[in-house]
Amino acid sequence: MSKHALITGGQQGIGLAAAQALHNAGYLISIAAELPPDAPAVHQALVQLPGAVYHQHDLRDVAALPALMDAVEQKTPLSTLISNAGIPARVRGDMLEITPENFDNVMDVNLRGGFFLAQLVARRMSVRLCKTYRSLTFVTSVSAGMVSIDRAEYCVSKAAASMMVAAFATRLAPLNIGVFELRPGIIDTAMTAGVKDKYDARIAAGLVPANRWGQPRDIGAIVLPIAEGTLSFATGAVIPCDGGLSIPRL
Repeated sequence: MSKHALITGGQQGIGLAAAQALHNAGYLISIAAELPPDAPAVHQALVQLPGAVYHQHDLRDVAALPALMDAVEQKTPLSTLISNAGIPARVRGDMLEITPENFDNVMDVNLRGGFFLAQLVARRMSVRLCKTYRSLTFVTSVSAGMVSIDRAEYCVSKAAASMMVAAFATRLAPLNIGVFELRPGIIDTAMTAGVKDKYDARIAAGLVPANRWGQPRDIGAIVLPIAEGTLSFATGAVIPCDGGLSIPRL
């Protein structure tokens, strides 16, 4: 069985770093994101990932998931899913002012879309007679366990996604399909560009024990051993990727 990975949001940031790590290890790479195929970020990603295939898909569109998977697996079944795509809160502010529309917007991508994609991938993996190790990796956030009241809906979406990982891990363990959760901390990506000055100062003041921003490649380096099965007996593990940010301290 060929090694084939689907990475949602794999055209940039953490997703691209994960795709690069797997590509360098000989994986076939499929990327899914909502951007049109001619978007500059998509073009640049495909230049860096020769042979990769891009599929335009909005995670909110659960009804389109079977068509996405048919296209992704047209030639080769998946061995690895990296569920990475996610969005921030539309507005940072008082959680007492969150609107249902903004709450649902985050949940539709970070939780609902991710769940039903993983469900479909798991169904397809489960019916194949395959002894090869396979895996699902969910990129959540330190916000699954650390509260930010100015973006509470984002934190809630990631905390719920963490339970989703535990549930999938329990269900799929007998099938030799590993499921893992990666919790990035403060990572230097487009999503954090708007708060860079704020976190530059806080990191300099000691917020992160590693005393630096995380880089997408820090997360990509963790994806490969998970996909390869090196950590297979640790299925269900939550792996902090935050330079020590989430370590309780006095």
